[in-house]
Amino acid sequence: MDFKPTNLPIESEYPKLVRDNIPAIIKAKEGVDVKTRILEKDEEYLKYLLKKIVEEATELQHSGKEGNTQEELGDVLEIISAILKLKGWSMEDIIKVQKEKREKNGGFKKRILMLENIKK
Repeated sequence: MDFKPTNLPIESEYPKLVRDNIPAIIKAKEGVDVKTRILEKDEEYLKYLLKKIVEEATELQHSGKEGNTQEELGDVLEIISAILKLKGWSMEDIIKVQKEKREKNGGFKKRILMLENIKK
C-alpha cells in the first residue's frame, strides 16, 4: 500500500514523535541522518503521544482531499493503541466507557449539528 502525506504545516512541527522506522526510512530515501532521542519518562512520552494525536486528527480532517482517510484513521488508532499500552488499559476498557457515554449522551447517529447555544 502506498501512503500519501497530507503535507500540512503541522507535520513539520518539531520536536515530534515518529514511528519507530521513520529515521531509517528518511536516511534511506534522503541520505541524511535525523537527530533523535528516546523518551524514557512515561509522562513525557504521553505528552508527545497526545500532541501526535492532534497532528493525526488534523491530517484526518484533511484526508478527504488526498483520499487517504483509512490511512489517517490507522494512524489515530496506532496512537490510541500506544496510549492504551502505556496506561495498562485495554480496548475493551475504552469501549465500555464509550458505551456508557453513548447511553447517557447519545451517539452521532442523528447527525445533529448545533448552530449556537442561546444563553438567557
